[in-house]
Amino acid sequence: VNQILLLLLVLTVCAILYNKVHQVPLALRNETVDLENPEEMEEEIPVVICAAAGRMGAAVAAISSIYSNTEANVLFYIVGLKTTIPHIRKWIENSKLKEIKFKVVEFNPMVLKGKIRQDASRPELLQPLNFVRFYLPLLIQKHEKVIYLDDDVIVQGDIQELYDTKLAPGHAAAFSDDCDLPSTHEMVRSVGMQNTYMGFLDYRKQAIRDLGISPSTCSFNPGVIVANMTEWKHQRITKQLEKWMQRNVEENLYSSTLGGGVATSPMLIVFHGKYSSINPMWHIRHLGWSPDARYSEQFLQEAKLLHWNGRYKPWDYPSVHTDLWESWFIPDPSGKFKLTRPDS
Repeated sequence: VNQILLLLLVLTVCAILYNKVHQVPLALRNETVDLENPEEMEEEIPVVICAAAGRMGAAVAAISSIYSNTEANVLFYIVGLKTTIPHIRKWIENSKLKEIKFKVVEFNPMVLKGKIRQDASRPELLQPLNFVRFYLPLLIQKHEKVIYLDDDVIVQGDIQELYDTKLAPGHAAAFSDDCDLPSTHEMVRSVGMQNTYMGFLDYRKQAIRDLGISPSTCSFNPGVIVANMTEWKHQRITKQLEKWMQRNVEENLYSSTLGGGVATSPMLIVFHGKYSSINPMWHIRHLGWSPDARYSEQFLQEAKLLHWNGRYKPWDYPSVHTDLWESWFIPDPSGKFKLTRPDS
């Protein structure tokens, strides 16, 4: 009898243990199903755009074009100065853009004190928000990968494609080379624009010659950036950029000719030979360099992103291909920002 009771006790204990062991995987499977829910697992795509006084309509058009051409989970970081933030917030919240996910971030221009050399030839390039791209890790805390866009762009493709740009190991950023497409070569030649380091750095200065960079090296355009925040912080990119800004104040190292690279030049130095490439169709440039030079309509339709870098902006007059830009523009509910057109 004792042996029978002992056997029953052992069988009971085994049954209990069996149930407990086999309940755990079931619970794990249920949790796994929840974690793989597409809505919960969808990666957030952070896009940084500046909203500067006098050109907020540019930021609005850029945001509108991105939002309208993707199903991705985009989070817009809209960077402004303290005086401009209420305006851009009101514009978004009182237009069809009220559905977007966004955060407004205030940029403190005091971080630039003593780091910018005055240049009367292009004073608009000295605006504090032109240097926001230098400080991405300070503004964007929780993301591993970030897209930065100049405000004078529109996006015709799915921003997910740009976000999926592969960065090589050890690279903190990806840019578009200024020598990447035959069509852009034609545009550059037609307006006489420099597309090499010679157009941005003063090779008469010993500090520039000591870099060992050939003046004929193809430049890149930092108006569209896909950045790896971990590498950016690890390599102390912001500190490196600030060092060259400071040296420029002391030694006047940047050319102030056609390149006009007040913000571009230090990036050309710091990232030389250490950046990945963006698909050329994701950064079609130079639309703002001449009111006369134009791309073919077919080429523009195939482009994923258009950039009006240069003096001639699509919200002003004269400019080219303004119809493509204006189709994404949303009028200012306050009426403060107005387009400049021939009949206005």
